[in-house]
Amino acid sequence: MKILIATQKPFSEAAIHDIHEMLEASGHDVELLEKYPGEAELIEAAKDAEALIIRSDKVTPAVMAAAKDLKIVVRAGAGFDNVDLAAATEHGIVVENTPGQNSNAVAELAIALMIFAARTQFTPSTGSEIQGKRLGIQAFGNVGRLVGAKAKALGMEISALDPFLKDEQIVEGGAKPVHSLEELYSTSDYLSIHIPALPSTIKSIGYDLMMKMPKGACLVNTARKEVIDEEGLARALEERPDLKYFADVAPDNYAELRERFGLRVFATPKKMGAQTAEANMNAGVAAARQIINFFATGDRKFQVNK
Repeated sequence: MKILIATQKPFSEAAIHDIHEMLEASGHDVELLEKYPGEAELIEAAKDAEALIIRSDKVTPAVMAAAKDLKIVVRAGAGFDNVDLAAATEHGIVVENTPGQNSNAVAELAIALMIFAARTQFTPSTGSEIQGKRLGIQAFGNVGRLVGAKAKALGMEISALDPFLKDEQIVEGGAKPVHSLEELYSTSDYLSIHIPALPSTIKSIGYDLMMKMPKGACLVNTARKEVIDEEGLARALEERPDLKYFADVAPDNYAELRERFGLRVFATPKKMGAQTAEANMNAGVAAARQIINFFATGDRKFQVNK
């Protein structure tokens, strides 16, 4: 089988070495496409591929239509909104993600962003401490639980909202359960977002929720920029000069927000949540293992387009 690793944002050399070694040991041919300029190059490289490993790369209907032999796409990471699931199902292509492999890296970044916000982006001014502050976690899955555990170790008070979990599951994870977004936002000095970008969540967080946050609160987004209503965010920051917004992916209006609100707004230069050597290796190796298992036994445990 030909396996194409297509990454505009490449894996580390060590990860590529291990991925190659695993796939080739299982009898597969491996081709590497890195830092490619656009969809045309991906379409050309994928034409005879039977499996595809990607990171944040977009797999569109055009890519799938050209890749006549493609049977499986594995997104090395948790989010999979960069793959057109409906088109994949139509073409009979299995789409999988690698949940949990990047979780610790994202959780550490969320905590780092909170501290960075509390210390006024390390400028020579008086900041604050996160110990004793209230942290609300929106979605209490792999990443959310790790954020909660790390924050609790730093002395924060943890609450969480997750409609897919029972109260006792949230309590077992070390957080106090809350039952509405309004309650979560109104009782959180820091609010950490971990929801996926779905039709029901896109632009779901904006003016109304931010305006409910306590004085001096900070919204931390290490999920997807699409879940933020950027016009509502700007309006809330304008009307509440005490609020902050720190993110792992820059909103489309980031330049405007920085100009208007200065140190109250920050976004990493590119999505950095999974940009650690450990997460790089974990996600890449997991993707390779899942492809090996898929072709060997038909295993579809992590399929997301069922």
